[in-house]
Amino acid sequence: MPRSWIRPEWTVPDTIDATVATRHGPGVSSGAYARFNLGLRSGDAVDAVRANRAALVPALGLPEAPLWLRQVHGTQVAEVVPADGDEPEADAAVARGPGRVLAILTADCLPVLFASADGETIGAAHAGWRGLAAGVLARTVEHMAASGVQAWLGPAIGMASYEVGEEVRAAFVDAHADAAAAFVATRPGHWLCDLYALARLKLAAVGVERISGGGFDTFRDDRLYSYRRDGAASGRFATLIWTR
Repeated sequence: MPRSWIRPEWTVPDTIDATVATRHGPGVSSGAYARFNLGLRSGDAVDAVRANRAALVPALGLPEAPLWLRQVHGTQVAEVVPADGDEPEADAAVARGPGRVLAILTADCLPVLFASADGETIGAAHAGWRGLAAGVLARTVEHMAASGVQAWLGPAIGMASYEVGEEVRAAFVDAHADAAAAFVATRPGHWLCDLYALARLKLAAVGVERISGGGFDTFRDDRLYSYRRDGAASGRFATLIWTR
C-alpha cells in the first residue's frame, strides 16, 4: 500500500524510526472517515478507531502500542517512562531508551518529531497555532534535555490554504518581529499563515539547527485528513516516532 505511509527524510541514528500513517492505511473506518482514522474524539465509531489503532502496531512492526495523547492545543509535555495505557492530557511527549513509541494526531495542525544526536531520546509535538505561539516546541526540547536535537516538520496545512485573522498574526509578531515574514495579507484583517516558517523560527530560537521536512499541505493532499477541508467529520492521521 504505497499511499499508506509517508517516511520522513532526515538523517537520524539507526535506533530511531518514524512514519506518518495516512488515511489509506489498513483501517476499517467508513464514510467521511474512510479509512484509517486514528482519532478517538473525531466523531468516528469508537470501535473502528480502536481497531485501526490495533492494526497500526503489526503494520509498522512497532515495539509497543503508541502513547496516545489527549491533545488540547497547550504546551504540556508528557514524559514517558513505562507504557501504562494512560492517555495523558498533553500536546507533546518525550521518551528515553529502547522500545518507546510516540504519536501525534493531526488534521491540519503541525506535527513535529525530535531526535537526539545519540539516538537515546525522542520527542513529538502537536503544534497548532496556539501551541506554537505559546511555546510547545521549546518546552519539548527543554524536556528532552539532550544534545544535538534535530527536528522534522510533518504534514500540516500549507500557507496557500491557511487564511487566519489578525489575532493569529499578533500572537506571533508581537512576540517576535521576524515572524511577520510568515504572513501575507489577503483581505482586510486576514492573512495567509506559514506554519512551517513559524516553527523554524521557534526552533532556531532554542538552538535547534537541523530542521527537516515541511512542504506539505493537508488541505490539498487527499492522503491526509484536513479539518479545514472536510469539516467536523474529519478523521485524524498519526505522525509517529519510535526507538527500536
